[in-house]
Amino acid sequence: MVRIKPFCGIRPPKQYAAEVASRPYDVLNSVEAKAEATERSLLHIIKPEIDFDPIADEHSAEAYQKAMDNFARWQQEGWLVQDPEEYYYVYAQTMDGRTQYGLAMCCHYEDYRSGAIKKHELTRPDKEEDRMIHVRNQQANIEPVFFAYPDDEEINAIVAEVVKGEPEYDFTAADGFGHQMWVIRDKQTNDRLTELFAAIPALYVADGHHRTAAAARVGAECESKNPNHTGNEEYCYFLAVTFPASQLKIIDYNRVVKDLNGLTGEELIAKLEESFVVECKGEEIYTPAALHNFAMYLDGKWYSLTAKEGTYNDADPIGVLDVTVLSDLVLDKILDIKDLRTSKRIDFVGGIRGLGELKRRVDSGEMKAAFALYPVSMQQLINIADTGNIMPPKTTWFEPKLRSGVVIHSFKE
Repeated sequence: MVRIKPFCGIRPPKQYAAEVASRPYDVLNSVEAKAEATERSLLHIIKPEIDFDPIADEHSAEAYQKAMDNFARWQQEGWLVQDPEEYYYVYAQTMDGRTQYGLAMCCHYEDYRSGAIKKHELTRPDKEEDRMIHVRNQQANIEPVFFAYPDDEEINAIVAEVVKGEPEYDFTAADGFGHQMWVIRDKQTNDRLTELFAAIPALYVADGHHRTAAAARVGAECESKNPNHTGNEEYCYFLAVTFPASQLKIIDYNRVVKDLNGLTGEELIAKLEESFVVECKGEEIYTPAALHNFAMYLDGKWYSLTAKEGTYNDADPIGVLDVTVLSDLVLDKILDIKDLRTSKRIDFVGGIRGLGELKRRVDSGEMKAAFALYPVSMQQLINIADTGNIMPPKTTWFEPKLRSGVVIHSFKE
């Protein structure tokens, strides 16, 4: 059972939507953000350090203050305007001819604390604290989190009917991904969506674990300061865009290593043959074909690595994951890379960059070998979250990312 509500969204007028909406704060470094930010871009609010010359420390008091000043200014200039009533919003993203339709909504922080909003990753306290400062200062969720929900036929039918109408926004971003949004102004439809989600057993964090944890902590802070707290206050809610699980696609999240732990290429292959069927595929890029099949790039050649029966545990929601198989049989056992969170000998490459990026980093001499993995499925993610397990680091990569600034939730009184 989950608790959601519509909200009075703060969003750009139609003519500014494409310019205001930006990539999320955590996919660009400060230099990239400064280069990408146009006059009205939300990057000035979510990465305010770019407004200083030289670029400021993103965790400095000056940067946090600049974010508040910019948010206020964007509203004063009319680049962000608040809707007069509470609505849900349909937000659609198109990538490679595939469109996914999500609902922008407010979720209750108690559902995160109770486990009705399920996570699959650990969070870092320092990153949580940084996001908390932004939420606390702005009294707003400037960027949405990305959730999934179990498919529901009536919800899907409502969304399908809404998107027959003219979208409020319809633009293609510089990365080629399409973005559309519809405002659901019909109160009866909004009320029905609230009812339907009350029967949904759980929501799943797809992307945005730190923002979700930070929003929940700010909600709890506000509760502690309000002796008349009822649980219905606006601060109890935070912004999410929630998609039916069947529409989401997780892409591969690959690994590159800086050394072979003292082994030659031939010695590495010999050790790999203890646990894998190893086939040389030559110089043409090889893409993993199925679960438990990996691609390796080493010394100018691609290899197929297929884990042998008995080396993995498909009955275990963590043991079935290829990140677990690779970590156990290769990174730990052969290369002595024990902690993926702290080791400086390994790096991670999102599949959106393509396997050619793995080849480039090895051929440049920066890395010694690369391993490409078959993508995790949404069902694997749900199984892990439902059983209370935590995925290994750098397991899932969702694409396309939500555009920040399409709609914002404020809990300012």
